[in-house]
Amino acid sequence: MPNNQPEKLSGASLDIAAENLRRLKQLFPSVFTETVDDNGIPTESIDFEKLKAELGTFSDLFESRRERYGMDWPGKKEALRLIQQRSHATLKPCREESVDFDTTGNLFIEGDNLEVLKLLQTSYYGRVKMIYIDPPYNTGNEFIYPDNYSESLDTYLEYAGLKDSEGRKFSTNSPNEGRFHTKWLNMMYPRLYLARNLLRDDGVIFISIDDNEVSNLRKMCDEIFGEENQLGAFVWKRRQNPDSRNQSNVSIDHEYVVAYSKTPSSQLHGTLIDTSKYQNPDNDPRGPWASIDLSGLATKEQRPNLHFDIVDPTTRVSYSPNPNRGWSKSPQVVNKMIAEGRILFPKSPDGRPREKKFLKDLKSNITGFSSWLNSNSVGFTTNGTREVTKLFSNKTFDFPKPSSLIGLLLQQSTDANDIILDFFAGSATTAHAVLELNKQDNGSRKFILVQLPEPCSPDSEAFKAGYRTIADIGKERIRRVIEKLGTEEEGRLDLDESSSQGRGFKVLKLGRSNFRKWQYLDPSISPEEILEELRLHVDHIDPNASAEDLLYEILLKAGLTLVEPVETVTLAGSRLFSVAGGELLVSLEDRMTKELIDAVVEAEPKQFICLDAAFHGNDQLKANTVQAFNARNMQEEQADHILFRTV
Repeated sequence: MPNNQPEKLSGASLDIAAENLRRLKQLFPSVFTETVDDNGIPTESIDFEKLKAELGTFSDLFESRRERYGMDWPGKKEALRLIQQRSHATLKPCREESVDFDTTGNLFIEGDNLEVLKLLQTSYYGRVKMIYIDPPYNTGNEFIYPDNYSESLDTYLEYAGLKDSEGRKFSTNSPNEGRFHTKWLNMMYPRLYLARNLLRDDGVIFISIDDNEVSNLRKMCDEIFGEENQLGAFVWKRRQNPDSRNQSNVSIDHEYVVAYSKTPSSQLHGTLIDTSKYQNPDNDPRGPWASIDLSGLATKEQRPNLHFDIVDPTTRVSYSPNPNRGWSKSPQVVNKMIAEGRILFPKSPDGRPREKKFLKDLKSNITGFSSWLNSNSVGFTTNGTREVTKLFSNKTFDFPKPSSLIGLLLQQSTDANDIILDFFAGSATTAHAVLELNKQDNGSRKFILVQLPEPCSPDSEAFKAGYRTIADIGKERIRRVIEKLGTEEEGRLDLDESSSQGRGFKVLKLGRSNFRKWQYLDPSISPEEILEELRLHVDHIDPNASAEDLLYEILLKAGLTLVEPVETVTLAGSRLFSVAGGELLVSLEDRMTKELIDAVVEAEPKQFICLDAAFHGNDQLKANTVQAFNARNMQEEQADHILFRTV
């Protein structure tokens, strides 16, 4: 029950220690653990060894420490180590599969979502408003897991057929294996951990799940996001008709959407109050009103002052409260309401008085968003299947979520210009929902979708229709939704030029870095292999990489988003890439000159990046370049400094 008492102003100054703890908990909620002090009183303490592990330091004490209250499973330490491992991959642009590549703000990334989440940390840290994922439910045989588990770029490249196999095998997660649940936890934990980093402080994550792993998911999210940041578990009735195949005769008709926020500052938009029930049949000069229940929630033992008789001053009939609930207001307040004509007395002595609530007295027109998702509004699984079937003219994808379900979550948690992430994209229902909602409210929400190029079964409808991977289905669905929305708007005169804004999408694919020096060097390789690597590092740029491949890797690792506008400019006779309206200038020219350096200094970008090899070993020119930028940066104290870097 909400506290209706005002907060008391403390006479003390700020508790610095408590403030520091609060900030630490925002960054690392999983290191706080419940313990009991010497007096047997539960208290919250910091697991400093775990904090070290989260910061990448694993001590012997952490390995052998006494276990405390919390969630543990075989492989959790390895999952924590996996989070700390830096990615040396890149995302390569794919123009031919994109729509409006140069102007869109939407991304479809094909690749392993763990590796992609690591790559997005620099550019998108704290920028995503909403995450929705529909991960594997762990019902058996539905997510790929490598033997000799060590997730990395090489793991993905082997799975995707982009690297010669070295004997590693890939299998599905079978229920008869002893590590059935732990495999799922080891798969989910690092992904959710990295996803939290991408959320804004007011960001929200929604996770679809069923009974197989909902309890483990909630415990895991309590640790990653903080138990106090659980917004709720929404229940969705996915099945229209009972399932008679279960031997127990229990038809499992529901799923959950578990919701967590990054910080307590997050909240959903809520639901508009239905004001249609407010009418004025008695022409009350105070305006429309509604009959509201006057009963409370407390027993006589809990709140004796709320258990009293209300007497109708006209009939003198006395009305007793429900003995288990009492009234919601004190005798003094009720008497005042009677005097003001705000109590509705029943015609029968067996009834109970009700409150006359006036529309003008409502402090807000918003009420809570129900945790029961009405399937008549958001649809059933069959609606999602029909939606995809209608787009593709065949059953291309099994059991997709209806876009109306995700659309409702978008309405509750996002505004017109927010970024939405889905890193288990499947058939791209989230993109469908974002595009539809933008059409409805003329918004400019942007989506980032990540999907593994999981092969379609050769006997599936999708494979027969020419789709080789789930990622191919998702990309084609977005194209068809864009075409559908455009067709629906043809001939309409009430549309402005921005109505189709943001309907394209840019395709990028996970791959090896284009710069050899950014590759991970396995410490176990032989001396001969090390010499070969050193030889390759003399000319460290992949000769097969295009200028656009190099540019997008630089954007990714320089901290700029992958949808920044890019144009080419000419300075001192050299061709450069100007990113984000000149915020970043990138030179991929193979030779630097003093004239080009002077022109860049004069242009005053926030960052300038060029190839280190372009100096051709001329250390004096490189030193002069540094001095030129330093001199420019020192000219005016208020001037934005130019960050000069080479690759």
